This record gives sequence, C-alpha cells and structure tokens, in this order.
Amino acid sequence: MSKIARLFFVLTIIALFTAACSSAPAPTPVPTALTNIRLPMGYIPNIQYAPYYVAVEKGYFSEAGLELEFDYSFETDGVALVGAGSLPFAVVSGEQVPLARANGLPIVYVAAWYKDYPVSVVSKTELGIASPADLVGKKIGLPGLFGANYIGFIALLHANGLSETDLSLDAIGYNQVEALAADQEQAIVGYTANEPIQLAAQGYAVSEIRVADHVNLASNGLISNEKTIAENPELVRSMVAAFLRGVEYAAAHPDEAYEISTKYVENLAEADEAVQKQILARSIETWQLESLGYSDPQAWENMNEILFEMGMIPELIDINAAYSNDYLP
Repeated sequence: MSKIARLFFVLTIIALFTAACSSAPAPTPVPTALTNIRLPMGYIPNIQYAPYYVAVEKGYFSEAGLELEFDYSFETDGVALVGAGSLPFAVVSGEQVPLARANGLPIVYVAAWYKDYPVSVVSKTELGIASPADLVGKKIGLPGLFGANYIGFIALLHANGLSETDLSLDAIGYNQVEALAADQEQAIVGYTANEPIQLAAQGYAVSEIRVADHVNLASNGLISNEKTIAENPELVRSMVAAFLRGVEYAAAHPDEAYEISTKYVENLAEADEAVQKQILARSIETWQLESLGYSDPQAWENMNEILFEMGMIPELIDINAAYSNDYLP
C-alpha cells in the first residue's frame, strides 16, 4: 500500500471513530440518594404547618439531600425519640426542651420557628375579662395540666403576680371552642392562631389575652440531639436551612402556601377557606421572620425560670446547652 493510501486509510478510521463517539448518548447521571428524615410534628395535619409543606413542594428539602416523612404523633413521643438518638429531628414547643434535658435527654433546639409564645386566654367579650387581673375567681378551661397551653397560662399568671389558687382550672380536653360557646367555662386557654379565630367565625364577640404580650418565652421550633450535632453537623445545617426557606416563602406567599397545604391537610380544600387563611395569617404574625431561626437567650432564661418556679424541673438547667444558633444559614 502506498504512503498516500495508508494516510487515507488512517484518516478514514479516525473520522469513523470520531463520528461514533459524537453520536453516542451521554451517560445518564446516577441520582444521589436522598436521606430519609422521619419528622415528628406533635399534632395533626394542619394549615399551621404550611412552611414544611411548602419546603417539600418547592424542593428545598430535596435540594438539601433530604426526603421528609411527616409523623403526626404526641409531642412527647418525638422528644423521647430524638433524645434517645432514634431520630435526628422533631418539631416541639419550647418548654419541652428544658423538661427533657432535666430528665437526661440530650436534645438541643437548633432553629426557632415562632418568636411569640402562641397561647392566649379567650373569653366572651360580655364577661369583661380584658386583663389577667380579671381572671381572678373565674373558671378557666384548658386541655389539661400539661403542654404549651398550661405552661403559657401559668407564665401569664406569674408575670402578673397571680397564681393557680386565685382561680379555678378545669381540664376539659381539646374542646375549648365548644366549652366556651356553651358557657361551660368563663374563659379558655388555646392557641392564638386557632380558638379565637374559630369562635369569632361562629359569631361570638371574644376578648383575648395573649401570653406573648406579658412574658417572652421560648416557643415552637426544631430540635435535634447532641449525637447528631456532633457526628453530622452538616445534616443539621441542611435541615435547618431547608426548613427556614419554607418559613420565609410561606410568609411571603400565603395564598400559594395555602394551596400547597391542601395536598397535605385532609379536607382543607373543603374547609371554610376564609377561616383557614385567617389562621395561617395569624400564625405568620407569630413566626420568627426578622432573623430567621434565631433563638432569643432571654426567652430561654425565662422559660427555664418559670418551669423551675412551677416545680416542673428540680433545678435550673444549663440553659445555654439547651439551644444553639450555630446552625442557622
């Protein structure tokens, strides 16, 4: 074969090889597996959880490498599971943190959701209960002598120089709206973004005393545990960042957040939309938005002291170990 023929043959082979390579499909990227997070929520599906639903639907959690599984169970169950290291996160009310740590559970509050303790005392306006002093001698209904409603109410009394002996507490379960409507109670204790709105929607003129107007307490937020924080701090940062993106977006786009929530809250689409949107709007008012996720040290000091004064913890705990602002974006 001549030199020219050989050169032509080589060039032909190179051309064919190049064409074959260029026409081959690009390899499909192997998807990165998401880390499943079972998240105890401590209630039932509700419009007030809109930030979590938004963060899932907007892809904030998946972008952080996380896949959420909502677990609606008792708040104390979530605390116990996180404290034991069985789960990395849970959504709880602020009082649960000192209570758990006083009992040896190493949970840590890593992101504030609410800036205001979301509990109110509600009464019919005709009774003239406009201030804490007006509660003296009254019969007050609340779910029970436990949880955020009870802690918030006692904190309200203490902040105004009152005690449980100045009135009558009645454990009635979670039917505060019905009890007040039927005049079974002179006032009830409930969530700021729920019972007052439900009663007003039924046509009752109500007065409201908000705990947050009288005392600054650590409120609802996201907890982890010391083990997770020590072994996988990036997981904590990713979880916090995705959640806070959901809070910010839901607050800025409440109508869209409401529509997204209909996918997660059974019968929300058939519910009274005006009332449910008002519940969401009232909730947004109490969220920590000025400095997303930030825990106020004074709110934690106050919570520590009120639990000790109530005898719910045997001694003041090291409150600085109970929360952290180190994992905020």
